[in-house]
Amino acid sequence: MEIIWEGIKQALGHILAADSEVLGITLRSLWISGAATGLSLVVGIPLGILLAMKRFPGRSLAASLINTGMGLPPVVVGLFVTIFLWRSGPLGFMELLYTPTAMIIAQVVIAFPIVAGLTMAAFQSLNPNLRLQLLGIGASTPQLLWLLCKEARLPLLAAIMAGFGGVISEVGASMMVGGNIRGQTRVLTTATVLETGKGNFEIAIALGLILLILTFAVNLLLTHIQQREQIRWPKPS
Repeated sequence: MEIIWEGIKQALGHILAADSEVLGITLRSLWISGAATGLSLVVGIPLGILLAMKRFPGRSLAASLINTGMGLPPVVVGLFVTIFLWRSGPLGFMELLYTPTAMIIAQVVIAFPIVAGLTMAAFQSLNPNLRLQLLGIGASTPQLLWLLCKEARLPLLAAIMAGFGGVISEVGASMMVGGNIRGQTRVLTTATVLETGKGNFEIAIALGLILLILTFAVNLLLTHIQQREQIRWPKPS
């Protein structure tokens, strides 16, 4: 208990003192995971909509791969991204290994199946007659997709939260493709692992608490938006 209490005091001390190194690690964690989540939405939401609304050969296989990817071990993602970015790998000429860009790539691979899978489930749960009604009143394809997204906005917000939560707390892939380089690729999760391995449990607890506070703050904001939208949702007559 003494170690935990000391970790809490150190966490508060780092936050209140705005420690430059801890602040840099925190901001790096936020922008890497934020960028990865944003890119995952760009890829995952259209893919989820496509799988939910279209029938084509191989659709069941694609849906199964997406559902499998939702539970993909991050360390496996880190392994394959590392192989591809290794100097002798297919993308080695880009020299991205051990950079924040490599971490973003790995986190996108982790997050986009989560976003795509939840988006697919959200659109499949919509009333099938809704699409026919919108087409019947002359809605164009962009209008149709926009209105369906508005109808499914609550589960889509849940998909964003799930995607962000899956990458901000990830450590295996980030450690493998980023290298945990001080001042460049060190984030809260990898720094916590490093300090734990060195026996600096108070610092590790402090970093872990900062990670929890950061994750809670982002999800609190998204949950507030989600619940506000739910309150505005018209009650069935």
